[in-house]
Amino acid sequence: MSGRAADRLLRTAVLAALLLLWEGLVRLYEVPHWLVPGPLAVAAELWRAREVLLPALAVTLGTALLALVVAVGAAVTLGVLAVLSRLLEYAILPVAVTLQVVPVVAVAPVILVYVERVETALVLCAALVAFFPVLANTITGLERIDPEQRDLFRLYGASRWQELLWLRLPAALPYILAGIRVAGTLALVGAVVAEFAAGTAGEQAGLAFRILESGWRLRIARMYAALVLLAAAGLLLHGLLRQGERLMLRRLHLAAREEARPSSST
Repeated sequence: MSGRAADRLLRTAVLAALLLLWEGLVRLYEVPHWLVPGPLAVAAELWRAREVLLPALAVTLGTALLALVVAVGAAVTLGVLAVLSRLLEYAILPVAVTLQVVPVVAVAPVILVYVERVETALVLCAALVAFFPVLANTITGLERIDPEQRDLFRLYGASRWQELLWLRLPAALPYILAGIRVAGTLALVGAVVAEFAAGTAGEQAGLAFRILESGWRLRIARMYAALVLLAAAGLLLHGLLRQGERLMLRRLHLAAREEARPSSST
């Protein structure tokens, strides 16, 4: 058995053991289902409420993915500008750090006041949460280049844009991808927190509203089911971004090897 297969088997076994322990304790102590439902009750409620919870999950995921795209585009652009200009770096970083340390639950009401469309406000709130990791990793990656390669580019008279395009960006790609992987889960968290703050209901309600609604109506099993869906979506998003990161880095390494391989003369 390979190492990866053994790791997956171990994780599955630990998860199964925890679920069995949870179900056993609930049954042993006869805990009321409205207080702490067991895994079987949560699974049953998830199936019964699938027509309500799955569309809500789609709304939340749509908000998170759109916010991730906005955050990545803005962060990479500002990161490049910050590396090209020290003045811009000194202007951008304090604002970015300030936005990062202020909780989104405090910023969301302000954004909701000035942005007319609730959907746009939710995307902006989630993008603010996902923005900083990509920005920080982009600046770090663009600045950590091989000094000898940089001197070689300058020796051959490469412009700053050529140095950025052919040296800095390829070197920064692993850092940027790592930042995107972190930002993906943060965007999902930001979307949920923004939905809590907005309190959006109706057909466009996300999982956050369904969790609040379940709490108001004391449907605790449905609340747990929504949390399970949210956790599964976060794990899936993280796994997809990690797999995409590996594929892109593998192609980058293969391309670098092909360029470094000497051509055979006939």
